[in-house]
Amino acid sequence: MTTQKQIKVTLVRSVIGTTRSHRDTVRGLGLRKLNSSSVLVDTPEVRGMIRKVDYLVTVSQA
Repeated sequence: MTTQKQIKVTLVRSVIGTTRSHRDTVRGLGLRKLNSSSVLVDTPEVRGMIRKVDYLVTVSQA
């Protein structure tokens, strides 16, 4: 059984004033309020979402 790497994503900037697609991406990452965090499986899809909104979030190892 292989364990998948996980990453912790935290919303550090407000989504007010951002484009609709960026707000939807933040929501898709499971983030709601400022400073909320979500632990996600490290996949290329998740990395792409993080790259899209990298100015709003911070990423660390879970």
